[in-house]
Amino acid sequence: MFVDRVELFVKGGDGGRGAASFRREKFIQMGGPDGGDGGDGGSVIVRADPNADNLAGLTMKKHWKAKNGEAGGGSRCAGKDAIDIVLLVPPGTMIRDRDRGNVLKDLVAPGDEVIVAKGGRGGRGNVHFKSSTNRAPREFEPGEEGEERHISLELKLIADAGLVGFPNAGKSTLLSRVSRATPEIASYPFTTKSPNLGIVTGDPGFVLADLPGLIEGAAQGVGLGHEFLRHVERTRVLIHLVEPFPTDGADPVHNYHAIRKELHDYAIPLDGKPEVVCVSKAELTGADEVRDRLAAELGREVLLISAVTGQGLQLVVGRVTQMIADLKREEAEAAAEKKPRVVFPMEAVIRTEDFQTTSVNNITPSDEAKP
Repeated sequence: MFVDRVELFVKGGDGGRGAASFRREKFIQMGGPDGGDGGDGGSVIVRADPNADNLAGLTMKKHWKAKNGEAGGGSRCAGKDAIDIVLLVPPGTMIRDRDRGNVLKDLVAPGDEVIVAKGGRGGRGNVHFKSSTNRAPREFEPGEEGEERHISLELKLIADAGLVGFPNAGKSTLLSRVSRATPEIASYPFTTKSPNLGIVTGDPGFVLADLPGLIEGAAQGVGLGHEFLRHVERTRVLIHLVEPFPTDGADPVHNYHAIRKELHDYAIPLDGKPEVVCVSKAELTGADEVRDRLAAELGREVLLISAVTGQGLQLVVGRVTQMIADLKREEAEAAAEKKPRVVFPMEAVIRTEDFQTTSVNNITPSDEAKP
């Protein structure tokens, strides 16, 4: 089961109570305070793990509470800190505070993590309250309470390229032909109900996402449009499949523009991403005419492919591979330009010739201190 959204209640453990005790040993009857500090409560941490592929593992338990820290003891013995709870999620998971709505962290890279509920600090024992006027303090601190909140986790798949198009355009079949992914394939619309990922081998390879089919009004949430469109956000390149002869008799050129409109109308406009346009099902008679008409409409290249016969698949993979390589190079150049450089102005450089040195042997009598 693929789950890409879940809400949880998380609570950090309370800190342990500080101890109020006094040293009492043979021949040492007034040894003074020796109460130890309480241990810190455990925290709840969410960490991005590359081995996790969705949020299904968090659906069986909706409340996560870390243990409390141990109380302090006598002889200045500190209580033991509680162990943190670590929840593993796929990279691409965004963590929000459900009630406030603010983003706590966007876990993009493997290993990224965020403390969603910090454990309370352990209380101080009475040894910390000793003073010159209070030699036998009985004060101590209770442990601090751990943080608690409701959080929402939202997964947005991270893929180099994403397949978009109307239902039944052949996206799942294409993914199965260019990668080892095995999505469900059938002749009826909306066969794909959740995203599928596949790795397209090559030099270099790339990750391809098969996204559920979109329909008109998807940007407003029609047909679970918001659930599907948000997975397009992190893709670098779009492969737009256009079915030449839709089963509902719609015009394929109109269908292309309809999908582009939904990408534009989404909360985060997605129509600015580089796009490879393909007319699928080239094995059907007349598909090449649809390709020519769409190419004339757009004024640019439109590929004709067939996931059944393999026609044009290598060409699509080559185009996408080159686009991704260009985008990665541009991202690297942009990151290099933003990297701060430390520049020392010439005036700030200390040069030895700017200073005059005086030898002790060269001091004149007038330079000597007068008695």
